Amino acid sequence: MTHRTLHVATYNIHKGFSHFNLRLVLHDLKEQLHIMRPDVLFLQEVQGTHSRHAKRHAHWPEKSQYEFLATEVYTDFAYGKNAVYPEGHHGNAILSRFPIVNWENEDVSAHPFEQRGMLHCEIAVPGWDRPLHCINVHLALFAQGRRKQFTAIKDRIARMVPEDAPLIIAGDFNDWRAEACHMLAGELDLKEAFGLAQGAPARSFPSALPLFRLDRIYLRGFEVKKAEVHSGEPWSKISDHAALSAILSRL
Repeated sequence: MTHRTLHVATYNIHKGFSHFNLRLVLHDLKEQLHIMRPDVLFLQEVQGTHSRHAKRHAHWPEKSQYEFLATEVYTDFAYGKNAVYPEGHHGNAILSRFPIVNWENEDVSAHPFEQRGMLHCEIAVPGWDRPLHCINVHLALFAQGRRKQFTAIKDRIARMVPEDAPLIIAGDFNDWRAEACHMLAGELDLKEAFGLAQGAPARSFPSALPLFRLDRIYLRGFEVKKAEVHSGEPWSKISDHAALSAILSRL
């Protein structure tokens, strides 16, 4: 079976807690993601393990959050452990309905106090002549650190991604100044999904009333059939970021 379209989504899940960490919302999150049912899901702030939360919350899953969210829908997943502390760790995850044939997490931390990673997966989509390259990022809060991370992304793509391979870079860019549109899109011939579909990157933060364009989906080798911001209820009760999704068609 050849898949002519691809449904992708990106979401900063705030470690499975609502705003201000008031409620564990992991089960609500799983329900909404399974309703959306994208083929490839880019997640940021995913809790790998946390011993204190596991003791405190009755419904804390026995598995890691990415394994819990993958259950029943996603056959493959990859997790990049970025921030490590005495109680556990968190990072980025990619969940896929198709086989992940190769993956690596690269440390792109700008300084020791803000641990960040770049999770790169190659996915075998049925009927495609070459693997889909997916890079999941959660970039630094400050511009100087993000610029170093943009350079790391460009370097990795130059080393690891063939020029004619389909490529998606998605995640929480924390890019208040829209520098990624110039530094990534301009130099790497990437297009932003909502820029193509709606003229500008999506407003995704805060989820209750999105004002800031922090989350992005950059593409190479695709056209955009549909792009959607998942904000308001029930999404605004799950995370402080809105989820973004797009339906893509290969060029």
